[in-house]
Amino acid sequence: MLQPKKVKFRKHQRGRIKGKAHSGDTVHFGDYGLQALEPAWITSRQIEAARRAIVRHLKRGGKVWIRVFPDKPVTSRPPETRMGKGKGATDHWVAPVKPGRILFEIGGIREGLAKEALRLGAQKLPISAQIATKDALK
Repeated sequence: MLQPKKVKFRKHQRGRIKGKAHSGDTVHFGDYGLQALEPAWITSRQIEAARRAIVRHLKRGGKVWIRVFPDKPVTSRPPETRMGKGKGATDHWVAPVKPGRILFEIGGIREGLAKEALRLGAQKLPISAQIATKDALK
């Protein structure tokens, strides 16, 4: 699973995801990308599940870039615990994603195979996403 090697602060506040993505909203590395249409927290498990679905469909062809990284810790308290006694321990890591953000990119394969692989990867994510091409954006 993806998680940072070292962090400055162990526990973060939740915050809000406002507005659209200004950085990471264009396809840079590959020819096709998977673009988020909704704001959400995407966990490291969901990123890994989508990556596996994409790579499995490609059958060792082409190259895949992961454009999001889970660097926000989410804490949780044990079940059936009384109120108080501080914030819980880190449970998992998430990547806050704004609408318009490119999540995955694929390059070096034909269009039909790339679109099908990205469609399978999008099914593993908790948000709706669209397939973007390098020339279609900006």
